[in-house]
Amino acid sequence: MFRVVRPLLNTKKLIKMTTNTPSIQQQAINPNLTDDELRVMKYKGTERPFTSPFLEHETKPGFVGKYTCKNCDTLLYESSTMFDSGCGWPSFHTSAKGNLYPDVPNGHEITGKSGKIGLKDNNIIQYVDNSLGMQRIEVCCLNCDSHLGHIFKGEGWEKVLGKGKNDRYCINGISLNFEEEK
Repeated sequence: MFRVVRPLLNTKKLIKMTTNTPSIQQQAINPNLTDDELRVMKYKGTERPFTSPFLEHETKPGFVGKYTCKNCDTLLYESSTMFDSGCGWPSFHTSAKGNLYPDVPNGHEITGKSGKIGLKDNNIIQYVDNSLGMQRIEVCCLNCDSHLGHIFKGEGWEKVLGKGKNDRYCINGISLNFEEEK
């Protein structure tokens, strides 16, 4: 006996929605990435907490510069937006101003190379992440779609820091390069 299985999504609506959504061009994986970097950036893993060398940038003055994607070198964060949240991963309150896909305003939909639709946030794309039995917001590089980490909203950091958008970008340090300002 067979039964009819209906799709969970209205595919007509999905096709209509995605045809008008700009798409990110597929980017190659950097051949110099280590196995651990690939596990995090390509396969959406997480580095162990308190292992990133960038954590000392949060607490020690003198680290001024820019954080870029380790896969494609796209600007993602500036050191002035980093803060010590105590969570075990580098934390930022705002993404760096970016000029990728200038025809798509921040907060508007864009299709990532994975085919998923996300929201543009400067040089970052935000996706809904329903893994681990909860809903979170995943952040990826807008240029190459490499996994960076997650955003946690409404934790009160805007009041504590006196700046930012009340967001905490919790980022795997293994996904970043740091370019010191000279």
